[in-house]
Amino acid sequence: MKNDVISKNTFGFLNKLKENNTREWFLEHKEEFKVEENAFKEFITLLGEKLNEHDDIEKSKVFRIYRDVRFSKNKTPYKVHLAGSFTRAGARLRGGYYVHIEPGNSFVATGFWAPNKEDLFRIRKEIELDAQEFRDIINNKTFKDAWGELKGEELKRAPKGFDIAHNDIDLLRKKQYIFTREFTDKEVLSANFLDTINELFAAIRPFFDLMSDVLTTNLNGESILD
Repeated sequence: MKNDVISKNTFGFLNKLKENNTREWFLEHKEEFKVEENAFKEFITLLGEKLNEHDDIEKSKVFRIYRDVRFSKNKTPYKVHLAGSFTRAGARLRGGYYVHIEPGNSFVATGFWAPNKEDLFRIRKEIELDAQEFRDIINNKTFKDAWGELKGEELKRAPKGFDIAHNDIDLLRKKQYIFTREFTDKEVLSANFLDTINELFAAIRPFFDLMSDVLTTNLNGESILD
């Protein structure tokens, strides 16, 4: 039977892990973890199949439970959430999808979390030239009902080479262009959670289509792909 829901058992394990975040406890309960991890992997696989009905997914990934504590003050060895991501296909399609499952802190996210400096500069130049299409998409009622406001870290002032007095300086200051949607535990455990996520990710498509067009062309609209 395919695992198309997030179960109470998954939340139960994550809650216990949060209370007992030690290597000794985890090793004693590793078989239980493997059961929940495999169930989550099946969920991500099924979500990927649904995404491919309206998008072109190049790869999916389920993140490891182990934390990198080398540069962190928090030395607990394990994450207390499960997470997966999807990458769209090739250089022609940009953006990605992220799913985060954690009791009391579950959410999905999409957009551009860490654009490289070339992509960030290209996005800003497009906004500087004409931000109307960008604003039309993110301010569309259907889009906003699904995803709310544009989020992401931003500079305190204008990026180097851009005018602080520009009418679209709020967008130009962004270092990230992301959207998130939070869920209650009840929503996550519902029978239609997978379909809800898929519908949300489908709703981001106008934004991805615009950004893919921007990031695969120069300011004259000419393709930069080979």
